[in-house]
Formats: sequence, structure tokens, C-alpha cells
Amino acid sequence: MVKLVAIDLDDTLLDSGLKIADNCLRAISEVQQRGILVTLATGRMYRSALPYARQIKVDIPLITYQGGLVKNSRSQEVIYYRPLPSAPAAEVVRFFRSKRVHYHSYLEDQLMMETLTEEGLYYESLSGIKAVMVDDLVTVAGSGDAMKIMAVTEDRKLLLSMERELKDRYGEKLNITRSKPFFLEVMAREANKADALRVVASHYHVSRAEVMAIGDSYNDLEMLEWAGVGVAMGNAWEAVKEAADFVTRSNDEDGVAEALRKYIL
Repeated sequence: MVKLVAIDLDDTLLDSGLKIADNCLRAISEVQQRGILVTLATGRMYRSALPYARQIKVDIPLITYQGGLVKNSRSQEVIYYRPLPSAPAAEVVRFFRSKRVHYHSYLEDQLMMETLTEEGLYYESLSGIKAVMVDDLVTVAGSGDAMKIMAVTEDRKLLLSMERELKDRYGEKLNITRSKPFFLEVMAREANKADALRVVASHYHVSRAEVMAIGDSYNDLEMLEWAGVGVAMGNAWEAVKEAADFVTRSNDEDGVAEALRKYIL
């Protein structure tokens, strides 16, 4: 029996217009009324995830920053915090700078950039958060409290090349993953959705077998594999579908609602 559900946001619970469909809201409410815990598991910063958490009336810890920060949406209690180690983080910023791609970082739940590029403007609109301009992101990332570093480029060949190079250098030290096809994200090794979901489940004395996770992208793979029931969206990457126990409809076809009704309700 499922007792805890973790749902990714972008391209999973959110449709193409960044909205939660009424059908999904109703299904989540029905699940909660049965006493089943529901949370969000997202790469977004905490502030960016919070409006959606309030919309679905989540009152348990949210998994944000790919698992780097797990914080209750009401009490503000932090139960898991894994920022980037300072030395490799500073090196990653220099690496992205050398590749001449857009990059940004996060400190104290603020989105921080050196310049507001077209990619930066797009990310602001996606996250609903205005960026704070800083002189040097090396200092931010090297503070020991930065949550993650993200590069954004539509050059898929370059992005994959950067991913391979960073994994070769830091595969044992950092969590390097893709979320959207043109987002490359770098976090602490322990900042991943699977480890964070394990912490949330343990916090509520829920076993692995009693956990359902729903997602669509590479950053959801570990979470879907760890959960007792892993559900991939119909719009998910093929590798994600292969790793899941079930595949539901797409995010524009109320896939989360279908999954909750089929496997819980």
C-alpha cells in the first residue's frame, strides 16, 4: 500500500503552461483525504516550488534543488541540507565560463547571475524568480553554501560534451545531471532526489515499498528506481520510461491524475 507520493514539477505535474490541471488537483486532494502523504520533488529552488506546494496543500517537507534542500512548506523545518563543496563548485563555474555558455548559481534561496542573458531571462520566467546580479559567481559557488550550479545552452552537442567532461572529473564528488534537454545541473553528490526521498520516508516511518515517485527526466531516474512504485510520464525520456514500473499519460494529458487514480485510488 502506498503511503507517500513524491511528484516532480516541471513536465510532470505542471503542464506546458506551467499550471497544475484541475483534474490533477482533484486526484491529489483525494489521495490526501485517504491519509496518504504527498510532496514535491523538484530541481527548482525552494521559493520557486513553494507556490505550487501551497496550491496542492502540502504540509510536509518539500524536496528542492534536486534533493539538496528538504524543507517543510509550513513550519520551515529543514530536515536535509547538502550544499555544494566549495573547491569543486568554484572550478565548475570557471569551467562553464570557459565554454561561453549561460550559467548561474543559488545562495540563500536566491537566484544569482553575472549577466542577464537571453537564457537567464527565460529561466527567470520559468522559475518565477528574479535574478540577483553579482560580480563573480566563483565567490558565490565557492562559499560552501551554494545549492547548485546550472548551465543552459541549446547546443545539445556541447551540453552532452560538458556533461561527460564534468562526470569524468567529478563523478565521485558531485551529482551532475540533466533536467530539461538544455539544462545541465551540478550539485553535491548527496543532493539527489533518491537520497532526499529516503530521508522524507524515514522521517514519517514509511518503508521504501510504500513510496510512489512520479517523474519525467534524467534527474528523476534515481528516485524512480528507489521508490517501491516508480511512474514515468508519457512525455518522459525513453531511459526514464525503461527504469519505471509504469508509464502514465503525458503532463498535458493529466498523467499524474491517471497514475494516482490507477495505482492508489
